[in-house]
Amino acid sequence: MNIQFTDLIDSAPHAPGVYRMFDAEDTLLYVGKAKDLFNRLHQYIDISKLELHKQVMRSLVTRVEWETTATESDALILEQELIKTQKPKYNIMLTDGKMYPMLALTTGVFPRLLKFRGKITQRRDVYGPYPSVSALNETIKTLQKVCGLRTCSDTFMRNRTRPCLLYQIGRCLGPCCYPDPEKYAENVRIARKILTGDSQPIIADLTAQMQKFSDNLDFESAAQTRDKIAMLTHTSTRGNRQNNAYTSNLQWDKNVSKLEQWLGIKINMAGVFDNSHLFGKSPVGAMITFGHNGFDKSGYRHFRLQNKSSAGNDIAMMAEFVSRAVERGPKLDLIIVDGGQAQWNIANKHANGIPVFGVTKGVVRDGDEHFILPDGTESHDLPHDSPLFLMLRTVRDEAHRFVITYHRSIRAKQLTASVLDEIEGIGPVRKRALLQHFGSVRAIMDADMNALMYVPGLGKDASKKIYAHFHS
Repeated sequence: MNIQFTDLIDSAPHAPGVYRMFDAEDTLLYVGKAKDLFNRLHQYIDISKLELHKQVMRSLVTRVEWETTATESDALILEQELIKTQKPKYNIMLTDGKMYPMLALTTGVFPRLLKFRGKITQRRDVYGPYPSVSALNETIKTLQKVCGLRTCSDTFMRNRTRPCLLYQIGRCLGPCCYPDPEKYAENVRIARKILTGDSQPIIADLTAQMQKFSDNLDFESAAQTRDKIAMLTHTSTRGNRQNNAYTSNLQWDKNVSKLEQWLGIKINMAGVFDNSHLFGKSPVGAMITFGHNGFDKSGYRHFRLQNKSSAGNDIAMMAEFVSRAVERGPKLDLIIVDGGQAQWNIANKHANGIPVFGVTKGVVRDGDEHFILPDGTESHDLPHDSPLFLMLRTVRDEAHRFVITYHRSIRAKQLTASVLDEIEGIGPVRKRALLQHFGSVRAIMDADMNALMYVPGLGKDASKKIYAHFHS
């Protein structure tokens, strides 16, 4: 039996992932995760060293499958997903959700954020599980900073006569002393959206708020809002990475091979392009890359538009970004563009002989996509539930995520750029001294000459320039 089992796992890779064991009737017996699939599976060879229930399970195994993941944390989350949905017979540790940390949002007028390990039925509005306590704590920290939800117990809240430190540092709305049910309820709604991955509308609202603060010269508030956007973007990106998991489920090697057969080319690395701008402002582009082993982060690129006259012109922007990638980027065997015939045409013109493949959204973004082949003809024949179709949609969405994240970061920096940069003779050293002394741009703007003169290293002439800039 040992020899037979060894044959089943002989080609297991030295990589993190999830393995599944089946019996002779093709019934799923067990799902496990591993930091190194080869090493973990070889631990099953000596039955005598296994737990009793695993000894029984191991004696029934006739087939073993595995899926690699990018990290061990990804493997952990995929393992939980498979156990919850496929309910393997011998997985007795995770079926009630007791192993990994969860997050609950309690009910009531002022719901509380609550960490726990236990059955999902014990709490309402449960989110998770999370791969680690640190990941859960990071999520709670983000929700506190953005939404100000409490984490204290009901008893603690009822007995407060003044708000605690979390209120003082802006991480709680202080419902214990300053109850505002309507405002709190709105922030709970926002928190639920963030926890379910629907944070994009929230980010859009915050971006609009940041613009208003900047227009009103309230740069301190704009910076605080920028930090919230950055936290939400990070959380959203991380959540998408977890929730869409497991790009390993896409069976990259098999699907890229199908794409090669379809297009009649060999693909070591393919690049997917997308653009982003806001009514012509902050025009940027991005390229993500993938191959037989999945996404290849070494080939990812951001682009700032060099030809400013092309800002807002998606076709001209695509021309510049494709040209620059072909000239200075990694060697590509296929270029994929997100857009219609016009985008395909311009990319094909600047691809320097590299085949170009277009992913066209159609009327409905998810479900109506069709494709433009390297010869310029359209294809509507790929089934929308096929693994290859899902892979193509995934790489398109990854390019969109990558460029949108970059665009938001560029806009945030531009909107909150210090007005001190506009003052001649105020360089990085003096600007740092001013901010350290006053704490914010608003305080610098309100300072009189005497106050400015106290800034170390500033001097009388520079103080006059700053005062005149804000008060003339």
